[in-house]
Amino acid sequence: MKGSTADSWARVLRLLREGDNFLVAGHNNPDGDALGSTVALGWLLKALGKTYWLYNESPVPDRFSWLRFSQPLQQVYPDWEPRWYVLLDCGDVKRVGKDLAGRLPLERTINIDHHVSNRDFGAVNLVEPDRSSVGEMIGYLAQELDIPLSGPLGEAVYLALTTDTGSFSYENTGPKVLELAATIIRQGLNPGRFNALLQNQWRLNRLKLMGDVLSRARLFDDGRIGVLSIPKTFRDERQATIEDCDDMVDYIRRVKGVQIAVSLREDEPRKIKFSLRSSGDTDVEEIASSVGGGGHKNASGGELHHPLEDAEALLVRMVRQYFALADKNPSAAL
Repeated sequence: MKGSTADSWARVLRLLREGDNFLVAGHNNPDGDALGSTVALGWLLKALGKTYWLYNESPVPDRFSWLRFSQPLQQVYPDWEPRWYVLLDCGDVKRVGKDLAGRLPLERTINIDHHVSNRDFGAVNLVEPDRSSVGEMIGYLAQELDIPLSGPLGEAVYLALTTDTGSFSYENTGPKVLELAATIIRQGLNPGRFNALLQNQWRLNRLKLMGDVLSRARLFDDGRIGVLSIPKTFRDERQATIEDCDDMVDYIRRVKGVQIAVSLREDEPRKIKFSLRSSGDTDVEEIASSVGGGGHKNASGGELHHPLEDAEALLVRMVRQYFALADKNPSAAL
């Protein structure tokens, strides 16, 4: 159901004030925004005296184990029927995982998201692609409800802001984002303590895996395309987890001249997770969406069902096609 942005904000605020019995879910394998917005909404609902359930198909990643939850994050459903299902940071309903996606009553679903690829799948859709993160949107909801952005609620919103803006370095870092961060700091958050908790979470296994992967980094098209591939054998040899692979794409993006960075993670022989990163006007969401993925202009991804080498060749070919079209007509895209 589509409606104006103002109407969507008003409907969500009204449902939070007047409704009850909420199930809150972010996408599986949650990143800082999906988890931060889930935690923040949990504290918001607790402040409002609501009955709620925090759900994710995946457990809390180790690197976020320091987060303070208002109640445990569950991988099972409540023994009561939720009245409203709130999906956070899900460009597609499938991102919550097969179990929840298969039983989700869309007529009772509130969809809060900032992905440009979101197709308004809920009964209430608060989708704003110009927001830095869903956590930013939860922060504004808290302010509208006169709930202070202090303590663990503010910490969770700040996590979403920092992770989805690259510590306030990406182009989605606007004045409002910095103002919201400043509000959270004024209300008690210590950035030094927070950043130590967020950044100092690596395992030695990750460091060794990074060495293996980065030593095989490759450049294509005169250095415009940077590619990292992470075979499953590398993870197995280093006893590394999928979580240890997070954010490696950012290292190849730092190479001078790289305009589009590509990383591929082999989960199974024909199940490849890929990430695309860019800067400025280079729109990798167009590339990702053409193979069933999605995301944002400068950060997108998806899944390919090919052998790793074939998946890599496909993505390099598609990036080349994007550049060829862009070079021929800078105002055009895929």
